[in-house]
Amino acid sequence: MPAMASVCFYFQVHQPFRLRRYSVFDSDPFYFDNEANAAIMRKVAEKCYRPATSRILDLVRRHEGRFRVSFSITDTALEQMELWAPDVLDLFRRLAATGACEFLGETSHHSLSFLYSRSEFDAQVERHERRIQALFGQVPQVFRNTELIYGNELATHLAAKGRYRAVCCEGVDGLLGYRSPNYTYVPPGGEGGDRPAIQLLLKNFRLSDDIAFRFSNRGWPEWPLTAEKFAKWVNQINGDGYICNLFMDYETLGEHQWSETGIFEFLDALPEKIYDVNPGQNDFLCLSQVPDTYAPVGTYDVPRWISWADSERDLSAWLGNSMQDSAAAELYRLEAPVKAAHDRGDEWILEDWRKLTTSDHVYYMCTKYWADGDVHKYFSPYDSPYDAYINFMNVLDNLRSRAGA
Repeated sequence: MPAMASVCFYFQVHQPFRLRRYSVFDSDPFYFDNEANAAIMRKVAEKCYRPATSRILDLVRRHEGRFRVSFSITDTALEQMELWAPDVLDLFRRLAATGACEFLGETSHHSLSFLYSRSEFDAQVERHERRIQALFGQVPQVFRNTELIYGNELATHLAAKGRYRAVCCEGVDGLLGYRSPNYTYVPPGGEGGDRPAIQLLLKNFRLSDDIAFRFSNRGWPEWPLTAEKFAKWVNQINGDGYICNLFMDYETLGEHQWSETGIFEFLDALPEKIYDVNPGQNDFLCLSQVPDTYAPVGTYDVPRWISWADSERDLSAWLGNSMQDSAAAELYRLEAPVKAAHDRGDEWILEDWRKLTTSDHVYYMCTKYWADGDVHKYFSPYDSPYDAYINFMNVLDNLRSRAGA
């Protein structure tokens, strides 16, 4: 293998349709707080989407297409951009036109559907593919499941579809053992042949989290994090790996890490420092370029569900208590009645139900404590997980009545 490090930036862009306060006395079919959704989209567009995408567009041009980046954008985010920040969508189109940006496949509504309904999962994935093709002229080649939720079953399902060349997932220490996340792997049964059906691209969570979570932490021993320092860390991969998968929420840039922290200046300087630290060796790749550039080195066996979230890297952020389990089970129990009602002429019921499948709604019901709990509280519009559960179930009761279930 060449002695080099390829940096793969992938940013997740997602906004849920948040629910309005919906009581047992409400009977109308209008569930979503679009005043709040519009305000949040406009705020995040101002703090993150506009400045970050403009900056990345400039980096691509300045480095003549050598700086590359991948995005995963949910349909719910795209719809909100169309409604309340159409200029942001134009920026993404301009970025797509450079040839140095790609868009990944995922569930349209950022749902947990693979865990509950494979047919609904396939429907959402196909819908998202159509939207990406219509908006950006691309057919996704790499898949990223909601919240990086992954297990062997997902790879088997996608390989059977023959649709994707690679899948993104978390590089979990307990599953990797002594091995590094800085190589590509295959799922069990994917060994053999020059071109495996599916390759696995593992997140380097330490380096990703240095940017996403620790960048502005003055108590962190490595603060301040400069582009030059980070480039040296990336270059240390040489000799024990060849890719550095930096996966994070796009809102890291300007929203979670405010502009005042220097995050945009860090991003602006990073490509040049990556090139300079090892001239002619380090580069940037879109994720779909990795399978053509590097061969997998072994099997990454994931017999249980993993995700990016919290210290456990499992499903407990979304399905970790009885409220979450109950809400999700009841939601997917309504799938068949909702689709039947849609076929009978209820034009909006299927889209309403799909907006309820967005994983954020059960995330708000999480009852974790300490550091992980603080993260959950930061993102929740509710006073407590119990308020989130009651509000969600009130909406489901109305939806059940509409569906005649």
